[in-house]
Amino acid sequence: MAAKKPVRAAAKIDQVPWSGIRPAPVVLVTGPETFLAERASSVLRDLLLGEDPALEVHDLEADQYAPGLLATLASPSLFGEPRLVRVTNVEKCTDAFITETISYLGAPADDVTLVLRHGGGVRGKKLLDTIRSGVGGGVEVQCDELKRETDRIDFVTAEFRAARRKIAPSAVRTLVAAFADDLAELAAACRQLLADEAAEITDKVVDKYYGGRVETNAFKVADIALAGRSAPAIVELRHALSTGEAPVPIVAAFASKIRTMAKVSAFRG
Repeated sequence: MAAKKPVRAAAKIDQVPWSGIRPAPVVLVTGPETFLAERASSVLRDLLLGEDPALEVHDLEADQYAPGLLATLASPSLFGEPRLVRVTNVEKCTDAFITETISYLGAPADDVTLVLRHGGGVRGKKLLDTIRSGVGGGVEVQCDELKRETDRIDFVTAEFRAARRKIAPSAVRTLVAAFADDLAELAAACRQLLADEAAEITDKVVDKYYGGRVETNAFKVADIALAGRSAPAIVELRHALSTGEAPVPIVAAFASKIRTMAKVSAFRG
């Protein structure tokens, strides 16, 4: 019988989405979505700067960590400025980083916010388990990929809601379709629309900026072509090829559609 995979114990700290990030002695940022992790880190920095403009920001790479560095940065400062220490590549961290960070969690500095970015994998599991057990008074920010269309629609809607701007629901769907595979580009498109357009964002506005970016697929090309709409089919074909669709799947889609039509025709005959 195959051995069962060990079940991870439930975390004893708050686990929030990227948009729910908040100050804490230790902030663990996990998940594969790099863009959301960077956005969460920026939001936290802005929150801390709002509390004290004298905030000092230090960036470290856990895979290049030098022993004693965390203790140096977390030691009391001369003028008592609050500090934000951001650590990336924790999934590749050195043994010294794991040991010293676990030791630091036993007594975090009062004026230091330690942000640990872990992109996934088993490296550093002991450190993550320690944080999740509640040692250090941390919070975990989960940055999962937005795989579903509804998730990306919610993301765009939240972007415009935060800016107190209106966007038509159909325009949201069009925008999401134009950047289905790149969340960073989708966010950049939202920022451009917010900066360049003063009125409500409609389908017409989105089409003006990104109409040529709306992604397509092989079966959509085949459907339009077999409906006898040759000009739109050529446009969709160009879009499909420019967004990475390979020629072979397009040919296969045509073959599949034609076989289906032949079968239906035989039944009708």
